[in-house]
Amino acid sequence: MRVFSGFEEELEDLLVEDEIADTEGPAFLVVYNDDHNSFDWVIRCFMEVLDHSHEQSEQLAIMIHFKGKATVKTAPKKELKPKKDALVERGLSAVIEE
Repeated sequence: MRVFSGFEEELEDLLVEDEIADTEGPAFLVVYNDDHNSFDWVIRCFMEVLDHSHEQSEQLAIMIHFKGKATVKTAPKKELKPKKDALVERGLSAVIEE
Protein backbone atom coordinates (compact mmCIF):
# COMPACT_ATOMS: atom_id res chain seq x y z
CA MET A 1 0.00 0.00 0.00
CA ARG A 2 1.37 3.39 -1.01
CA VAL A 3 0.61 6.47 1.05
CA PHE A 4 0.41 9.74 -0.92
CA SER A 5 1.51 13.00 0.52
CA GLY A 6 -0.77 15.99 0.03
CA PHE A 7 1.48 17.33 -2.72
CA GLU A 8 1.34 14.09 -4.73
CA GLU A 9 -2.45 13.97 -4.48
CA GLU A 10 -2.72 17.58 -5.69
CA LEU A 11 -0.37 16.83 -8.58
CA GLU A 12 -2.44 13.79 -9.53
CA ASP A 13 -5.63 15.90 -9.46
CA LEU A 14 -4.01 18.50 -11.74
CA LEU A 15 -2.90 15.83 -14.19
CA VAL A 16 -6.42 14.42 -14.34
CA GLU A 17 -7.84 17.93 -14.95
CA ASP A 18 -5.34 18.49 -17.78
CA GLU A 19 -6.32 15.19 -19.39
CA ILE A 20 -9.99 16.20 -19.28
CA ALA A 21 -9.22 19.61 -20.80
CA ASP A 22 -7.19 17.99 -23.61
CA THR A 23 -10.01 15.61 -24.50
CA GLU A 24 -12.57 18.39 -24.67
CA GLY A 25 -14.56 18.13 -27.88
CA PRO A 26 -14.67 20.81 -30.51
CA ALA A 27 -16.64 24.00 -30.03
CA PHE A 28 -17.88 26.33 -32.72
CA LEU A 29 -17.33 30.08 -33.04
CA VAL A 30 -20.49 31.44 -34.64
CA VAL A 31 -20.91 34.96 -35.99
CA TYR A 32 -24.37 36.43 -36.56
CA ASN A 33 -25.50 38.93 -39.16
CA ASP A 34 -26.13 42.52 -38.10
CA ASP A 35 -27.11 45.78 -39.75
CA HIS A 36 -24.17 47.93 -38.72
CA ASN A 37 -20.91 46.21 -39.81
CA SER A 38 -19.74 46.48 -43.42
CA PHE A 39 -18.52 43.52 -45.44
CA ASP A 40 -15.05 45.07 -45.55
CA TRP A 41 -14.92 45.38 -41.76
CA VAL A 42 -16.10 41.79 -41.17
CA ILE A 43 -13.60 40.48 -43.70
CA ARG A 44 -10.80 42.45 -42.06
CA CYS A 45 -11.77 41.15 -38.59
CA PHE A 46 -11.74 37.54 -39.78
CA MET A 47 -8.35 37.98 -41.42
CA GLU A 48 -6.78 39.68 -38.39
CA VAL A 49 -8.39 37.74 -35.55
CA LEU A 50 -8.88 34.29 -37.10
CA ASP A 51 -5.96 34.32 -39.58
CA HIS A 52 -8.32 33.44 -42.43
CA SER A 53 -7.39 34.27 -46.01
CA HIS A 54 -9.17 37.14 -47.76
CA GLU A 55 -11.14 34.67 -49.89
CA GLN A 56 -12.25 32.57 -46.92
CA SER A 57 -13.19 35.69 -44.95
CA GLU A 58 -15.19 37.04 -47.87
CA GLN A 59 -17.07 33.75 -48.32
CA LEU A 60 -17.92 33.65 -44.61
CA ALA A 61 -19.15 37.25 -44.70
CA ILE A 62 -21.45 36.41 -47.64
CA MET A 63 -22.77 33.31 -45.87
CA ILE A 64 -23.48 35.34 -42.73
CA HIS A 65 -25.27 37.99 -44.78
CA PHE A 66 -27.55 35.53 -46.57
CA LYS A 67 -28.01 32.81 -43.94
CA GLY A 68 -27.99 35.00 -40.82
CA LYS A 69 -25.03 33.24 -39.21
CA ALA A 70 -22.04 31.02 -39.93
CA THR A 71 -19.50 28.96 -38.05
CA VAL A 72 -16.23 30.80 -38.62
CA LYS A 73 -13.87 28.60 -36.59
CA THR A 74 -13.94 25.15 -34.95
CA ALA A 75 -11.54 24.41 -32.11
CA PRO A 76 -11.49 23.62 -28.37
CA LYS A 77 -13.45 26.17 -26.37
CA LYS A 78 -10.38 27.48 -24.54
CA GLU A 79 -8.80 28.35 -27.91
CA LEU A 80 -11.96 30.04 -29.23
CA LYS A 81 -12.69 32.24 -26.20
CA PRO A 82 -10.02 34.92 -26.86
CA LYS A 83 -10.97 34.96 -30.55
CA LYS A 84 -14.65 35.43 -29.71
CA ASP A 85 -13.79 38.20 -27.26
CA ALA A 86 -11.67 39.96 -29.92
CA LEU A 87 -14.50 39.79 -32.47
CA VAL A 88 -17.03 41.11 -29.95
CA GLU A 89 -14.67 43.96 -29.02
CA ARG A 90 -14.61 44.88 -32.70
CA GLY A 91 -18.41 45.06 -32.77
CA LEU A 92 -19.31 41.67 -34.26
CA SER A 93 -22.00 39.46 -32.79
CA ALA A 94 -20.15 36.25 -31.93
CA VAL A 95 -20.84 33.32 -29.61
CA ILE A 96 -19.29 29.96 -28.83
CA GLU A 97 -21.55 26.94 -29.23
CA GLU A 98 -20.65 23.44 -28.04
